[in-house]
Amino acid sequence: MVDLVLSTFTARTPDARAFAIRHRTLLARDAGIAIDISLAALPFEERMMQRASTAEYAPGVSLRTASAEDLVTMKVFAGRARDLDDVRGILVRQGDRLDRALVRRELAELEALAERAEFIERFDAICATVR
Repeated sequence: MVDLVLSTFTARTPDARAFAIRHRTLLARDAGIAIDISLAALPFEERMMQRASTAEYAPGVSLRTASAEDLVTMKVFAGRARDLDDVRGILVRQGDRLDRALVRRELAELEALAERAEFIERFDAICATVR
């Protein structure tokens, strides 16, 4: 799968294949746009694909995207400063439409898999700063 994608898109790092296998994310680029392609392996990722929706961005150009809840879950899990800033923005934009209970359930499973209990606390701390 990784080799097939790399035959179509430009790698963003010299070790893109090894990075993708190690981190389950392929860093690619197309027409100057950075693309992060997640290589699904976890039950959460399967559920995320089931919840994804397709939107038409231009005539004949459709894109399948993750739900806001799943995007928040992935960004909290990643935990980088930029990702956490993105979470704040999503919380502001989504307001009460965001299913925070779903995010917490998904984060609880990821905490168990990673054997780290920090993701829900991180999410709740961000939620506390957003009105």
